Amino acid sequence: MTRTRPAPAASKSRVAYEWIRERITSGSFGPGYRLVLTTLAAQLGMSVVPVREAVSHLTAEGLVTFEPNVGASVSMVDPDRYIHAMEVITVLESAATALSAPHLTRRDLAHARELNAAMRGGLSDFDFRRFGALNQEFHHTLYSRCPNPRLLETVDAEWSRLGHLRYSIFGFVPHRPRESVGEHDDLLDLIEFGLIEGDGTPDRIEQAVRRHRTGSLDAFRVHGTHGTHGTHGAHGPHRNDRAAQGA
Repeated sequence: MTRTRPAPAASKSRVAYEWIRERITSGSFGPGYRLVLTTLAAQLGMSVVPVREAVSHLTAEGLVTFEPNVGASVSMVDPDRYIHAMEVITVLESAATALSAPHLTRRDLAHARELNAAMRGGLSDFDFRRFGALNQEFHHTLYSRCPNPRLLETVDAEWSRLGHLRYSIFGFVPHRPRESVGEHDDLLDLIEFGLIEGDGTPDRIEQAVRRHRTGSLDAFRVHGTHGTHGTHGAHGPHRNDRAAQGA
């Protein structure tokens, strides 16, 4: 009978790292979520040692914060980090969407419409993680046909580096989700008009995406920075009542 050798510690550490990181970036472990090593080790079916190594790696990346006598937790939103990242993404994604627009198919645009409809439908029972994930997919659909592979790779890399903050923004800026879906409709109308008329709309598309992203960034500057250093508990930003969330 052949016995399977246990995975080396380095492999277990990598498994733990990827498992924890995926839950942070997906929003399952929201800002402030306590990372209890013994609990994580039990869930992963391994000892605490590789989990501790994984958490140390995530701490070095800035996704996790460690406090002596307190332990590790998912990092809270750093307003400066978010603003600087979004300033870069705004420029890159606007250009990528403009270059992508002439190559979008009817199926792409129909999918984007469906995503925006799902976002609008979720306003009455707001879940910032779900809304953020749909929003991410919406924009990725519009810029994914960009013919410049270097630009496309850079946009995706910047979003990846932003980690769980991709989704958290809508929990910090209550009125922004409703505004956002309206701007999405306008952007889709502009893209469809350009495909029909072929009138050099890419410049206008780039400007529209930049205004849209800048609108979210300005809203964060005004509203989001008031509460981003506070504790939001284990599951992410504090949820206000539904009316405040844009319902």
